[in-house]
Amino acid sequence: MDKEHVKGAVDKASGAIKEGIGDLTGDASMKAKGKADKAKGEAREVLGDVKDALKGKDGRDDRAN
Repeated sequence: MDKEHVKGAVDKASGAIKEGIGDLTGDASMKAKGKADKAKGEAREVLGDVKDALKGKDGRDDRAN
């Protein structure tokens, strides 16, 4: 797991928390910020996947074949 994957996971977790707080408190702004953070996290994870693919790190262990 590289830096982008970690940042993505953190953003997604933070977004889920913010979205949950927004739901509980009825704060539409907080809920929207949570959704935005989750989307940002997804984008970072995709970026990490692209970087891995460009480096040849697709997560598979070629020794297993």
